[in-house]
Amino acid sequence: MRLPHSAALLVIDVQRAIDHPSWGERNNPRAEANIAALLAAWRSAGRPIYHVRHDSTEPHSHYRPGQAGHEFKADAMPLAGEVVIAKRTNSAFIGTDLEARLRAAGQTVLVVAGVITNNSVEATVRMAGNLGFETFVVEDACFTFGRKDWAGTWRTAAEVHAMSLANLEGEYARVVRTAEVLETLTGW
Repeated sequence: MRLPHSAALLVIDVQRAIDHPSWGERNNPRAEANIAALLAAWRSAGRPIYHVRHDSTEPHSHYRPGQAGHEFKADAMPLAGEVVIAKRTNSAFIGTDLEARLRAAGQTVLVVAGVITNNSVEATVRMAGNLGFETFVVEDACFTFGRKDWAGTWRTAAEVHAMSLANLEGEYARVVRTAEVLETLTGW
């Protein structure tokens, strides 16, 4: 794995809303620590960072602007001058200027972390792949929640996460781990 100097880190929807108990059981309890490590590495190298914030239009959503859950979590808090992309759908490319910003900056490689693996992460990564971006999903810097499948069988958060990553691997992205990404950054 080799990342060019222009590789952009895209951190998706790491907001306080994701901690609401209504989501249920999750996987990757160290995801936020891994996201913080990625952010620290990108910041120390002066690499491009894009924070994606979900601005829900649903009246009862914890992600709705004005709700406490709309705020970024401490581990993923943008610093002054870092780009924040506000989205209203599950993909960070729909209804935003993300693609235009990336293209204008010549950033063709994306490293993606955040939540929810099978929702906003997967939707964004699929679009990134379809738009021609070389995309890496950092599996242990993403997480999701358990849910029932189409047939009504309960699937754990780990199972949902693994299936979502399987959907992305190869065709849309390469799935990697935080340690692998941080190792490639040594010697920047």
